[in-house]
This record gives sequence, structure tokens and C-alpha cells, in this order.
Amino acid sequence: MILGMATFTFVHVVLSLIGIFSGFVAVFGLLAAKRFDGWTAVFLVTTVLTSVTGFLFPLHKFLPSHGVGIVSLIVLAIAIFARYVRQLAGAWRRTHVITVVIALYLNVFVLIAQIFQKVPALKAMAPTQSEPPFLVAQLVCMALFVVLAIAAAIKFRNETARTA
Repeated sequence: MILGMATFTFVHVVLSLIGIFSGFVAVFGLLAAKRFDGWTAVFLVTTVLTSVTGFLFPLHKFLPSHGVGIVSLIVLAIAIFARYVRQLAGAWRRTHVITVVIALYLNVFVLIAQIFQKVPALKAMAPTQSEPPFLVAQLVCMALFVVLAIAAAIKFRNETARTA
């Protein structure tokens, strides 16, 4: 075990954290009208792997995390298609931006849920994750990501976005 976690869980968490970090870098690039191709690729790969490995844990019943994983994989497939097949041409440019931000949001959504499950003080405030502190945290997070998506779609709309 690594840090009290089984190796598989540790790998899943590391992939998730790399996905979140690289996703924020990629979104920063979109906001700066720069294509951070390497960071975007790392984000897409690690986020796909995070979702896939999430389905490899023992499954006793369908959980909300499985629903998030399914939605994430669909969104990521669209982002990858828009970027690598359609080459950001036309409306696929905005589609890519929006799906990248949604995929990152879903990762952060799950991170917040995990933090509320694992941090004792937060778990005490929202033991079932239906209490106001959890709901407010998720609502604020969603609002921030909506703003990020709109800003990134506006900033990255030109075909002249620079590769960085």
C-alpha cells in the first residue's frame, strides 16, 4: 500500500490529479487564445484513464460516480474528435473548448465530493452530501466553470490561436 491506499487506488488518484492540473493549464491556454497541445493531450489522456479506471473498482451497485464517469467519457470523446479529427475547424473549435471545460468540471466535481467524504471536518458538515455546505460548494464550482467555459469560448474563437 502507498500512503494507506491500495496501489490501484493510488494510480487512479494520481491520474485524476494530473488530469485536473493539466486541465487547468489547458483551459488557461484557451483563455489566452493559445493551443497548449501537449498539456491538452495530457489532460485528455489522463482524464480518459481516470474515468476508465473508475469503472474497474469493485462494483456492487450503480453509483452517481459511475454516471459521472459515463458522461465524462462521452464529453471526452467529443473533445478528442473535435480536436484531432475535425482539427478545430468551424464550430468544432467551440465544441472542443466547451467539452474540455465540462470534462475538467466533472473531474473537479468528483474531487469536491471526495474531499467532502475524506476530510473529517467537511464530512461532519455534510455527511450525506445533500446538506447546504456541499451543495453550495458544488454550485459555486459549477458557476465558476460556466464563466470559464464562456470566457474560453470567446477568447479561443479565432482560427489564429497560437500554438504554445
